[in-house]
Formats: sequence, C-alpha cells, structure tokens
Amino acid sequence: MPELKQLPTHILLHLAKLLNVPLKGLAAVIELLDGGATVPFIARYRKEATGNLDEVQIRDIQEKLEYFRELEDRRETVLASIAEQGKLTPELKAKIEASLEKTELEDLYLPYKPKRRTKASIAREKGLEPLAQFLWDQQPGAPLGEYAASFVNEALGVAGPEEALEGARHIIAEWISENAEFRKAVRGMMAADGRVTSRAIEGVADPEGKFQMYANYSEPAAKIPSHRMLAIRRGAKEGVLTFEIELERAQPLAWLRSRVVRAPGEWVPHLEEAIEDSYDRLLNPSIQTEVRLELKDRSDEEAIKVFRENLENLLLSPPAGMMTVLGIDPGIRTGCKIAVVDDTGRFLEHSVIYPFEPKNDLAGSIRTLASLVARHNAQAIAIGNGTASRETAALVQDFLRQANLTKIFSVAVSEAGASVYSASEIARQEFPDLDLTVRGAISIARRLQDPLAELVKIDPKSIGVGQYQHDVDQRRLKQSLEASVESCVNRVGVDLNTASWALLRYVAGINERTAQKIVEYRNQNGRFPSRVSLMAVPGFGPKTFEQAAGFLRIRGGENPLDSTAVHPESYAVVEEIARSLGTTVQELIANPAMVEKVKLESFATATVGMYTLGDIREELRKPGRDPRDKFVAPKWRDDVKEIADLKSGMTLEGVVTNVTRFGAFVDIGVHQDGLVHISELSNRFIKDASEVVKAGQIVKVQVLNADPKVKRIALSMKALEAAAAEPKRKNFQKPKPEAKKPSLDDQLAALQNRFRVKA
Repeated sequence: MPELKQLPTHILLHLAKLLNVPLKGLAAVIELLDGGATVPFIARYRKEATGNLDEVQIRDIQEKLEYFRELEDRRETVLASIAEQGKLTPELKAKIEASLEKTELEDLYLPYKPKRRTKASIAREKGLEPLAQFLWDQQPGAPLGEYAASFVNEALGVAGPEEALEGARHIIAEWISENAEFRKAVRGMMAADGRVTSRAIEGVADPEGKFQMYANYSEPAAKIPSHRMLAIRRGAKEGVLTFEIELERAQPLAWLRSRVVRAPGEWVPHLEEAIEDSYDRLLNPSIQTEVRLELKDRSDEEAIKVFRENLENLLLSPPAGMMTVLGIDPGIRTGCKIAVVDDTGRFLEHSVIYPFEPKNDLAGSIRTLASLVARHNAQAIAIGNGTASRETAALVQDFLRQANLTKIFSVAVSEAGASVYSASEIARQEFPDLDLTVRGAISIARRLQDPLAELVKIDPKSIGVGQYQHDVDQRRLKQSLEASVESCVNRVGVDLNTASWALLRYVAGINERTAQKIVEYRNQNGRFPSRVSLMAVPGFGPKTFEQAAGFLRIRGGENPLDSTAVHPESYAVVEEIARSLGTTVQELIANPAMVEKVKLESFATATVGMYTLGDIREELRKPGRDPRDKFVAPKWRDDVKEIADLKSGMTLEGVVTNVTRFGAFVDIGVHQDGLVHISELSNRFIKDASEVVKAGQIVKVQVLNADPKVKRIALSMKALEAAAAEPKRKNFQKPKPEAKKPSLDDQLAALQNRFRVKA
C-alpha cells in the first residue's frame, strides 16, 4: 500500500468543522480507513473509536479526505513551480498554504502558471510593463502623455504613445483577470445573481419536443434545480440548445472600478477601459466556464443523490422470502417464458406458453401452469411488468381461481435491468446452457424471493431508477452507486452458504476475486459450518475475516452466534453474559427476554464499550433479524389494463418505480408509469418528493388525466388526502350513511383479492 499523505492540523480542524464531527472521531476514522478498514465495518464495529459516527458521516469523511489529499498534492506542485520561477514570497506562500479550496489555490497560481502568448505577454516583450505599473500605481509624476512617449520604439513595434498605452492596458487587463480576490468576487456575483439562460438554436429541429420548454428559458443560477440544469446541458450536448450564465454587466464593472481606481488623475480613463476589456475578454468567459462547471457539479451531485436514494430503497424492497416461485417473463407473439426456482433460488425447470395471438393456446397454457405448480409445489407466481403483463396476470389469476389454489399468490415484479442481466457475463456463468429469455424469467422469480440478492448482479445504472444518469460524472456515479450497494448488502447481511459471488463481492472486505474463491471452495467442500471455517479459503486472511465476518450469516451452524450480526471478536463477551445468567449462548438466543436482565455496564472493557454492548443487546433481542419491511403484494384493479381504461377520478393502487426531485413515477399496471408531480404529492408544502415517497413503496393514487396518444398519465396523492380528511370534518354534522350492498364488480374484486396473500 502506498504511503498516505498526512493532512496538516489546520486542514483537519477545518474538516471537523465542515462535517460537524468531533476531531477525535475524525482522526480515528482516517486512521481506520488508512489501515484498510471498510466504511460498513467502521460504522458497525468501531463505534467506540469513532464516537458512534454513522455510515453517512464516515462516507462524507472518506470523500472529503480524498478531496483534501488531492488538494495537498496540488499545493506541493504549485509551491514548487512558483519557487522554481524565483517568485515565491513569504506572503504568497502563506496564502497558498492557507487555501482550503482547489478553486482558491488555482486563482493564486494563475499569474505564475505557464501560458501561451497573450496580448499582455506581447506588450511585456515590447517593454511596456513599467508604463502599466505607472497607471496601476496612480501616483502623481510626469504627465502621462510624455511618459507614454518614452516607450515609443519602432524596433519593438511601438509606433506611438497611444500604442504604448494600449499595450499597458492589456497588461493591466491581465492583472485584473488574474487577481485572486477579483476572481472570487466576480465568481460569487455570477453564482448568486447570474441567470441560466437557454435558447433554441435556429434551424435545428427538436422532433420530439424534448427541449421545447427550454427554447427561450431563464432561471436564477442559484436556484435552478438539478433536473432542469441537466436537461439544458443535454439539449446543448445534442446541438438543440445554447446556454450561458447571464450577469448584469454593470454590477461586476462597478465593483472592479471601486477596487482598481483609487485616485483621480489622467490614468482613470485608461484603467476603466482596461477593466471593461478585462471583464469582457478575460474574466467573464473564464468565470462563466467555472460557474457552468460548478452548476454541473452541483447538478451531478443532486442527480447522483436521487439515484442513490432510489437504488437503496429498491435494493431494500421487502423480500417475499424462501419459497418456491414460478417466474413468468410475459410476451405475446414469442410466448410467455416460465422458469421455476426452489426456495433457495436454485433453477428447477423452464417452459413456454402461448396464451395470446397468434397461437391463442389458452388450454395448453393452463395445463402447463397446472403441471409446473403441482410438480414443484409452487407457492408464488412472479410476473414481469413489461409487455402483456396485465394480460398474463389475468390469465394466472383465472387459473388460480378455477383451480382453487387459494394459498398461491401472484404478483407483478419489476423487469428493469432483467434483459441486461440475461446477456451479462454473470448470467452466462450461472446458466451457460440456457437461452437469454429463460435467464430473464429466472431473474424475475428470484427478484420476488430477495430483490437485493438478484439486483446486485446488474449494473446499477441499468435498473432504471436514475435521473439523467448518462449526463452526470460517470466516475462519481459509479463510486456512489457501488457504495450504496455495499451499504445495503452489509445492512441486511449475507447468507454465506447460499449467496452468489455477485452478492458476496459487496460484503465488507471481500472483492470479486475473493468472492469467487469462496463460492469455488463451497462448491468443492460443501456448506461452511462456521464463520471461522472461512479461513480455509485460499487468500482469505485475518484482515479480510475481521472486515467481513460480522456481515456473513450461517444458519444452523456450529456456533449459534454465526447467524447474528455479533462480530466474532465479541463472542467472548456474549458467552460471559450467558454465564452470568446461568445459561448457554444457544438458550440466550432462543429466549431474547433473558438479555433484559443484564446490566451491560458490568461487561465493559478497554476494547468493548457501551456502544458495542448496546448493539449486542439489540442483536440478541432479535437475532439475525432482516431489517427490511415485510412483503406486501400490490393489488391491481381488474378493470384497468391499458391507458385507455383510465378515467379521471379513478383511485388505484400502484408501486413507486422512480423518485425524482420534481415528483414520483408510479406503476399502476398499464405498461406506462404515471407521474405524481411534486405539487400533487401532499397537501403540505414539500421541497423534495423523497420526503413523501420512496422507490418500491405501495401507494394509492387518483387519476387526474391520461393521454393514450402521448402515453402520459397524471396522478395525484394529495387528492386522496383531501378525500380522507373530508368525512372527519363532516362526521359530527350528519349521521353516517347506511352501508351499501357491494356491487357485483366489488364482490368479484374481493374474491380475487383472496389470492393476493400478504407474506
């Protein structure tokens, strides 16, 4: 491991203040990270050292640590470059060493940065710098005209006093544009008061009207939300739009005049001209580029945050659990591909049915379903939510009803990314002899059992919960999404004896190569009887064991604690707790109430503090508990299968598929997600849709309008809030109306809902 740069004390103090964390905890996190510890491990098992910093705080420290180490490297380069030029004064060195931002550092370095020939450098070659200094100093002396005439030199290309003064102004313009204080001020004005203005490029077609809203658009740069900034940038990238940051020119010019012009005299008109030239030719284009990049950076960060939140919610979707599942990838002409997996996710059998045109083999389809369900004792049927999903769901429900299979439930499952998985190297390794379509059906079935275990096999960008993911910084996006997956996997824990290598690679301390070795060893030697037996895997050393062991679970193993989140380094403490109660660890886990009798303080040691003891108690209260919610199957309306079936005012149940800053997309079972705009999410004011909903959540919505031609559906949740509140206000004004007898449709719907079991 390369030697890591230690940060200066003033940087550490700044970092602690910036992140609002104790300096001691910050230093401990940095030391642990530098020692190879992972974020999940530090957050879960090193609370005493960090002062109980959570995973978000630790990841923030990790991110800022990288930034400031890069800043330190750049600072060294800058200092060395200026020193080599013989221009590093004590004052300049102090400013450079005190800088806390990359932008500030680059501003300080700009005057000394090697550059191509400019108007100012040409003027210097003509010997005009003393004249520029004379204008800049604004001190009484020889008349300006006479002094300027002394610089006339035909050989150097200075034909007269006016030409000399023009060259001097070019030098001053460059001084102004390279002044760190001036750049910071103008940058601040543009960021605070500038407006992002976009216009359509004349003569360029926008056939789908994607950028129509931005054809003549303006919004304050300080307030423009991420999705609009990224949309404008995409329009510019596609050659449909042009955009800039507009700032009222008078504002920066007035501020620069107040700093540059310090005394009245002949020099004032020349300084004012130099200021305007500097702003128009040098400062504005340069600062405009910087602010555009800052807005891009801010928008990227926001979009990545949205993507990360959606991904986490999707990965932590409730699992239906260990049950035999029949997965169906619906299709019309090509048929519905079926795959059956057992309660561990092992593939059992596949088939194809053709219930729709052109074959219309309804009877054969029913026979195939009945045969597969009976032969494998299927407990659930997962149906992909793509083309022909509702038609397939109706067929399955009819089959279950007619066969009186009331204990089997069917549910729609998101297909997002299934086709990507089917063609991936992971899928080829898992099922080398199966067709892509069968692999897709297997993935759909497994997603019902455990969304997390299956979705980790897919590139997060292909899951479809992002916002402009192809427009943001791809390196940052990849790092952020991988960190999210790692966080989710370790929060839930992984069954060592059933997990794929694709899932194991996200366990703290385990990389792809080690994960593959674990699976190879398991295939050759059978189940792992204990966590400690992992040490027999080639390349699985003590450091990897320390990081990973607490997140791996072994059900029915040699040590009952191996099925919990208690780390092996704390087993002795649990054994001591059990002895103090006159029982065994096995009995303690079987009877969680016993732990309530324990006074934890008496078991604290130099290495095991109250944070760790508190976590042990929580784990013993609910040993091996899955932190995810319980699974609930959404209920589609049987009379709604296509957009054309939607009517304004209809109330539907749906699943949130994507949350953006402007609203939430909801799958209501018509092959096209509807949008609940942020203004329709709640009766209270909200800034962010994620305050109300999350990806994977089941919600009730009301249809505002639906347009089958453009495939747009507008939904509302606040309308239902208002409707729910209305009876409460009127309850004590008039008696409750008599209950109406359910209609035939209601009775049928209730009958069908019997087959949708809550697991």
